[in-house]
Amino acid sequence: MSTKHEVITEPGAEVDVACAKCSGKTAHVPLVQVHVQGSEGDSNYSVDWSDYHQIVKCLGCRALSYRIVGSNSEEYYHDENDVCVYPESEKLYPPRVEGVKGLGDEKFYLPPKVKQIYEETQIALSVQAPVLAAIGLRALLETVCKEKEAEGGDLFKKIDSLVDKRILTPAGAKILHKIRTLGNAAAHEVKPHTEGQLALAMDIVEHLLKDVYILPKQAEAEFEGDA
Repeated sequence: MSTKHEVITEPGAEVDVACAKCSGKTAHVPLVQVHVQGSEGDSNYSVDWSDYHQIVKCLGCRALSYRIVGSNSEEYYHDENDVCVYPESEKLYPPRVEGVKGLGDEKFYLPPKVKQIYEETQIALSVQAPVLAAIGLRALLETVCKEKEAEGGDLFKKIDSLVDKRILTPAGAKILHKIRTLGNAAAHEVKPHTEGQLALAMDIVEHLLKDVYILPKQAEAEFEGDA
């Protein structure tokens, strides 16, 4: 096996990357790169690969990320002109899902147990563990119901109980029941849902957390002492 490393100190060309802080993909510039090339095998057969390890900076929020983009001789396809194309794979650290920003520092307004489950679910979503992410979303609903002392023998009745307590609207409960069903399918049928479905479900749950915990505490702090 042979490996070659080349340090590239000049900024590279701009690339569109899912930003960890901005919403969606934004233009990033590589600040420094290390090109790693390798080959494994013998004169009769070998596997060749090429990776670029980059520190990239978002040109919007200026957040830094670690990016690995690479290809290898074993993964290829032929285009419409019968030309061999070697597609590139991309890994980003910290891991993230495009379009999902998370609660950021606002998560510290959450009760400890709710915050713990939220953080674990966010990690499962960002590392593309769809079954665990869906189970985490269901567990997050369970934790909120328990913290708010919802009544009922199962999650279905507990969510409806939050409507009776005027914590949820009937329309909000209807949406949460869809997430409950999503979590049930993951837990009992080991059914993976798409990244888009999970991202939307997380967005809905984050709005719930803001309405129930974050906004009331922010309002209390902002208008403290006002009649």
